[in-house]
Amino acid sequence: MVAQPSSRLPLSRERILQAALSLADEHGIEALTMRKLGNELGFEAMSLYNHVANKDDVLNGILDLVLAEGEPPSPEGDWDAAIRASAVSVQHALRRHPWAAKLVMSPDRVRPARLRYMDTLLGRLREAGFAADTTYHAYHVLDAHIFGFALWQNSHSYPSEVVSDIVATFERMIPKDEYPYLHEHARQHLTDGPHQKVSAFELGLDLILEGLAKIRERP
Repeated sequence: MVAQPSSRLPLSRERILQAALSLADEHGIEALTMRKLGNELGFEAMSLYNHVANKDDVLNGILDLVLAEGEPPSPEGDWDAAIRASAVSVQHALRRHPWAAKLVMSPDRVRPARLRYMDTLLGRLREAGFAADTTYHAYHVLDAHIFGFALWQNSHSYPSEVVSDIVATFERMIPKDEYPYLHEHARQHLTDGPHQKVSAFELGLDLILEGLAKIRERP
């Protein structure tokens, strides 16, 4: 139900985008419609068009908000520390907004902040002494790890209320006597332990950066 006029705050582009971001975070990007967004704000959907052009404009706007939460590599300090800090900040933003990774990778949603990030990362690698051909591959490995890991992580995140059902399913599908190592691994996904204290993203990132450092040091 649309809120009564006396209880409504004025509309603005910023308020609309923040509400859209919350709606997407809570219910998924597929749930974001102009009608639902209007209901959330207490206005008819048509009122939103005084501040945003259309749904595409809203999607681009909330994507810009997510991208702004990540930091491009700093021009200061060691190249690998700068790239690491940047990658971690981007991964954290994608973790907070699980719908965003797929949208960022869509070829029709290449945002200016994404282009600046790409150019800065490429520049940091070149300025660190990597040849153009090496930078070409290093960039792709880093970008694939950041965004590919976010997509993987989203597909392996389970609400606590369904964990018991998932455990029962994998016990049937992956019997311990037939797949002992896969069974052990599957249980680790769903149980606490020292392995949960390690960030798999950061472990992989460090391996990539250590490998790049060795390539850089080659004569």
